[in-house]
Amino acid sequence: MNRSTLRQFSFRVTALAILLFSVSAGSTQTPSGDEILNRIDQNLRAANRISISKMTIHGRRSSRTLIAKSWIEGSRRSFTEYLAPAREKGTKMLKLDNQLWTYSPSTDRTIRISGHMLRQSVMGSDLSYEDLLEDQELRKLYTAEVTGTDSTLGRECWVVQLTANSTAIAYHTRKIWVDKQRYLPIQEHRYAKSGKLLKTTQIDEAQKVGERWFLKHAVFKDALKKGKGTEIEMESVQFEVEIPTYKFSKASLKK
Repeated sequence: MNRSTLRQFSFRVTALAILLFSVSAGSTQTPSGDEILNRIDQNLRAANRISISKMTIHGRRSSRTLIAKSWIEGSRRSFTEYLAPAREKGTKMLKLDNQLWTYSPSTDRTIRISGHMLRQSVMGSDLSYEDLLEDQELRKLYTAEVTGTDSTLGRECWVVQLTANSTAIAYHTRKIWVDKQRYLPIQEHRYAKSGKLLKTTQIDEAQKVGERWFLKHAVFKDALKKGKGTEIEMESVQFEVEIPTYKFSKASLKK
């Protein structure tokens, strides 16, 4: 190989090395907080969805499991009916914007949940009614800042700090661990304005539904209560399916 050919070969190798380094650097570039929230919302949000979930509530002495079917339209309307066990079967919840009603077949009464009652536990679980109402896109509720990276639940994650845009939001700050590949928040800590830890969440199993990553199994824990928390297992979920309008009416509560 003569000197001229050698110089050309060296130049090409150097150029290729620079190109590979640039591609590698670009692939590890940290996205902005807004970009991450947008990707999370794309995973979790939909015009509508229908799901069947199993909720296991671990109490101090025993545990119980409830099965529910939910019809959800965006962040404005949702309807949930409990299918099992027999004691809870027929209990229903209707959400219209920021209003929530529950119906109990044992008393044949419909009750509006409002004010301080929104902070009460749903069916004795670690979730509050307030948690159910806060169903809007994260990017509309919070300002996000990427604070670092971490490995949790066997996944490499972006660590993101969320700060509420309004005092009306249930949790002033949230710290989330977002799976770098799936853009799913697999671990979360929710805090009061005082900095006190209120709730924790872990999604230890995910499922792919179409192009989305969605929870398959998660554990919610009220940090102010003793116990093992509440498990949620998503038995089925369908996105972008047609839901009849009558489902989101107060008349549906007693049907």
